[in-house]
Amino acid sequence: MAQASIPVDLFNPGQVFACLGFLEAVDQLLGDARGGFDWSNAEGERFYLSANGDENPIQIVLEWLASAQIFFVIPDGVELSTKKWNVAIRILGDDEAFPIRLPESPEKLPALIESDSGGPSVVPLIVDYWGDSTNVTGRDNVKFWAGSGGLPGVARLSGALDLVREVLTSSGADPFSVSRPQSNSFRFDWRRDYIPIDAGFSPNDHKGVISMVGFPIVEIMAAIGLSNARPKSSTGTKFEYRYSVIAIDDSDHVFEPLFLRATLGGADFGFLKRDFVMLLAKPGKQSKDRCITKVIEETRG
Repeated sequence: MAQASIPVDLFNPGQVFACLGFLEAVDQLLGDARGGFDWSNAEGERFYLSANGDENPIQIVLEWLASAQIFFVIPDGVELSTKKWNVAIRILGDDEAFPIRLPESPEKLPALIESDSGGPSVVPLIVDYWGDSTNVTGRDNVKFWAGSGGLPGVARLSGALDLVREVLTSSGADPFSVSRPQSNSFRFDWRRDYIPIDAGFSPNDHKGVISMVGFPIVEIMAAIGLSNARPKSSTGTKFEYRYSVIAIDDSDHVFEPLFLRATLGGADFGFLKRDFVMLLAKPGKQSKDRCITKVIEETRG
């Protein structure tokens, strides 16, 4: 088993989701993934990850992504045009299951991440959290960007990857600190977002002069992290969510993915954990986007 750790800000929901993204990717790439959070060190909070093999599992994921390609996933015979977004298409065969309920519009189509890095052989990763419907699956899709007609999740994922592709392999020590000018995102990392009335101006009025700086690796890995886990919508209004993280006793006692997934949604297994509430707001009265504005810690074990 090989192990690695990275810094994480537990008050940044996107970084927490992204830690689970590394866990999910490593479990697919290497197998037998284990993880957990540690806040006992005075130097800062960290996420620990271990998996089969002798190589750094964080580095394996970043190298895999560096040569990855993003595709729209469409069942054979379905007419949903994605031409305007300039992202490749992967058509599923008759014997391949479509991962979500077939959407009526192309904006909700899933993404497929496939790499020819020469590393571990693995079934391509599917990212489809934005296609969930609470009425169908019972899971909130945690979709913070504007509604149908906007830039879809697949295009956002592809764009984020292109922004950092050249630096992925050198970012293993602190991937969540990598920043780039970023015009759109999943709105998971609140360091990029803003409420114009609070900021005192709108960067949209100063295009070409002011560029919002985002954190693409956080966005990519957070999208993957929501494949099998979700924060809990606590009010039904989609403006308040709860999430939790589970602590390890030491770096050798990490947890199976099931525990981290369930804990993110607030499940209590009796282990040491911390609980957080994230609050969201609209950037403007007419906006359909939501921005994370505040994170409050409820309990600390």
